[in-house]
Amino acid sequence: MVESVFSVDGVLARADPYYQPREGQLAMAQAVAHAMGAGEVLVAEAGTGVGKTYAYLVPALLSGERVLLSTATKALQDQLFSRDIPRLVQALEVPVRVALLKGRSSYLCLHRLGMARHAVGEGSPQQIRVLAKIEEWSRSTRSGDLSELTGLDDRSPVIPWVTSTRENCLGSHCPNAKDCHVNQARRQAMAADLVVVNHHLFFADMAVRESGVAELLPSVRVVVFDEAHQLSDAGLQFLGIQLSTGQFVEFARDSLYAGLAHARGYADWPQLAAGLEGAVLRWRHAAGDGLASSGKRGWAQGAPDGVFAPDWEAAMAAVLQACGLLVQALDAYHDIAPDITRLAERGTSLLARLERFGQPCPQGSVRWLDVGGGLRLVESPLDIADAMRTRFLPQPQESVDDDGWPATREGLGRAWIFTSATLGHDAELSWFVKRCGLEGARILRVPSPFDYAAQAAMYVPEDFPSPSDPRHGSAVAALVANAAMSLGGRTLVLTTTLRAIAVIAQVLRQQLAQLGSSLEVLAQGEWPKLRLMERFRAGAGPQGGCILVASASFWEGFDVPGDALQLVVIDKLPFPPPGDPLVEARTLQIEQSGGSAFKEYALAEAALALKQGAGRLIRHESDRGVLVVCDSRLVRMGYGKRLIAALPPMRRLSGAEEFHAALEDLASVTRTSTTDQTFL
Repeated sequence: MVESVFSVDGVLARADPYYQPREGQLAMAQAVAHAMGAGEVLVAEAGTGVGKTYAYLVPALLSGERVLLSTATKALQDQLFSRDIPRLVQALEVPVRVALLKGRSSYLCLHRLGMARHAVGEGSPQQIRVLAKIEEWSRSTRSGDLSELTGLDDRSPVIPWVTSTRENCLGSHCPNAKDCHVNQARRQAMAADLVVVNHHLFFADMAVRESGVAELLPSVRVVVFDEAHQLSDAGLQFLGIQLSTGQFVEFARDSLYAGLAHARGYADWPQLAAGLEGAVLRWRHAAGDGLASSGKRGWAQGAPDGVFAPDWEAAMAAVLQACGLLVQALDAYHDIAPDITRLAERGTSLLARLERFGQPCPQGSVRWLDVGGGLRLVESPLDIADAMRTRFLPQPQESVDDDGWPATREGLGRAWIFTSATLGHDAELSWFVKRCGLEGARILRVPSPFDYAAQAAMYVPEDFPSPSDPRHGSAVAALVANAAMSLGGRTLVLTTTLRAIAVIAQVLRQQLAQLGSSLEVLAQGEWPKLRLMERFRAGAGPQGGCILVASASFWEGFDVPGDALQLVVIDKLPFPPPGDPLVEARTLQIEQSGGSAFKEYALAEAALALKQGAGRLIRHESDRGVLVVCDSRLVRMGYGKRLIAALPPMRRLSGAEEFHAALEDLASVTRTSTTDQTFL
């Protein structure tokens, strides 16, 4: 059945005149269908252009099973739910009920919206306008999904006012429980055949075992993880423990509001709330000069590195005492209103987590302090392997069929499909498999159908300053300025640190101004991410050319097919950041077991990240472009061969002359294409 769908005269070909059968896509679809039928674990790496989305969706829709589909981001959730799945359902003509389920922070909370109306005077004029826009939209929305609200910045401080968290949700005691958008989304998910969630929601619900996915999972026999390379990072956030000064401040303010609203005169709520906020402020000061420089501080002993232990411990004790007093007051009047009851439970949970951070870190975990606008305390396992083995994955099958596949048997276990374009650099995909506890899984690697040797080239400037040289950022900017002027923009600069964004963007703007160029420089952090993406994709149009300098999430999941992106510049080899507590703990674990931390961990991480960054360049059969890696270690050091082997097989440019010739070739083709379109 699956084979016929992907054939030259199959369902997909009849539904889309531009459809072309791809051998790799069919191979993956067959493997996915077999895994679903056999109840096995499949890890499938599918290169860019394979069409992995349809390769797992078609078998899922035809399987007749209830399927849970987890993606890396809410944006990909929306794309699957609103575009890809409806198209396939229509083409396949299958009676499938599909539901979209996100975390609480994605849905409007009617109860907290009502509370925000009374507290609106505390906000700025801009925040008040945003709140008014949300309130107007709330009267017409059916889903309550905030992504419907055009122009709402996902970084807006108003969002926490009108959404709930696990800590502040009133549950069945909420006066708006019947009309709750979260509850409605969960009911729809419970009745659906295919439910689209994201990795964060999957693990968050696994950790608390009290919401929709935790109820859905036991009745779902097929689970698919798309963009599975992000699974480990998402899981670590929820398998560990986190606590922040902001949570205590929000708890104090919510308690003050609820106390005055429901139990005025029963306790001195202003004094209790002020006492907790004051203790939190002293706690922040106990971190010393950490607030002046953001970053992570290791925490092996009683206090984080660089923090005076007696002051730290005294500050934590003061917060414990102040929070305890507020919890006692709330608990004494918990039967007055649901808000008071939930706040007492929330405060008790905060106290328990704070007391845990006063104890030694458990073996097998790592602890650190994250310093930013406040303090965030984190305790995390080193990976998610044990949780996946013990809490999810079925036991290995004992028998196999004639083709070597695990044999189907009565009482079949759940099928698990893990897929992404980047899961490893070796045949066993060990980078992903070991970290997620998937030893023994069926491994499938499907190469990209793109002709990288013809479509792309790579250039490594060998006379470049060392990555540790202070002149490196300026040198990157100079190279980008000249190259982007040749192309009329169309350039993405990927940096390994957020600090490098500011340096490169500043120098780049200065150099372009000196050269008289009108190219626009976009820098991550200056605009919302979605706006940056939209502007960059439109860069080749009437708005003029542009250059985007970005880091972090732009290394993956940023799709710019066509001429809008022709040059990707990577500033340095993306090795794991030195000094990161999790990196150090993993390094120590490998070395203590007799392994090589550099080869087994640092080099593997760099290979995957480099592959992801390079993957931004070619997204379609007709795309052409150049990748520049401004780090001569890639060609000077012995390990560079392993990193290059992880990249698509692009042709190599041996010097500056070949690089500029390749740019001119791209520019001439683009100009010709634009001229041809003018006369169509």
